[in-house]
Amino acid sequence: MYTFEKMSKKPLGAQTEDKLMKYILQKPVEPGQKIPNEFELAKQFGVGRSTIREAVKGLVSRGILEVRRGSGTYVINTNTYEEDPLGLSKTEDKYKMALDLFEMRLMIEPELAALACKNASREELQKLKMLCDATEQLYRGGHNHIGKDIEFHTWIARCSKNQVAETLIPAMNTADYTFASLTHRLLIEETLKTHRAVTEAMLKRDAVGARCAMMMHLTYNRQAIVKLLEERDQEM
Repeated sequence: MYTFEKMSKKPLGAQTEDKLMKYILQKPVEPGQKIPNEFELAKQFGVGRSTIREAVKGLVSRGILEVRRGSGTYVINTNTYEEDPLGLSKTEDKYKMALDLFEMRLMIEPELAALACKNASREELQKLKMLCDATEQLYRGGHNHIGKDIEFHTWIARCSKNQVAETLIPAMNTADYTFASLTHRLLIEETLKTHRAVTEAMLKRDAVGARCAMMMHLTYNRQAIVKLLEERDQEM
């Protein structure tokens, strides 16, 4: 049983929503994993099942949980507002949000990769290679790689020496959790191949190669979302 702070000033549903969020973070329950059912949560938190449903609904609206009919309730994101300043995780249509996000990233990240080829130090490029290797190891091992993937893209932005980009890219990358929950590891080989291509081009300080490799990386992801959107629309 988990213990939580007393929050008597809030309605019971809001208190339970906070408790459930803390449970997810403390357990931890990673994006892509399922939380216990209503009965188990009601027993653990000492509330009725209707209160649990209210709490779950609140976290669904915040982009933390997703209810999959016939399967259960899954964590799709664990970012708080401070970690998601653009509020991307709150968007209801995750497919459309992911598509818009990748279109925006296509406008920015290829140029940052090219800029980083010019401005990164040798030590910074070696760290990029380490991040690429670490992401690949986690991905192939079936472990949660998203945090390291975000670190990889954030590091490229830092290597560009553009202070605005260094702040903006991590904010945009918070939606990677949503993308991962939608695609369910569909692009493992494409992701690893293009990550490696970006890294190798940057190590050679090949700005054109880095720009093209990043465009290919983001295009693969965008195409996956377009395909999922088409399949969803056909089912509606």
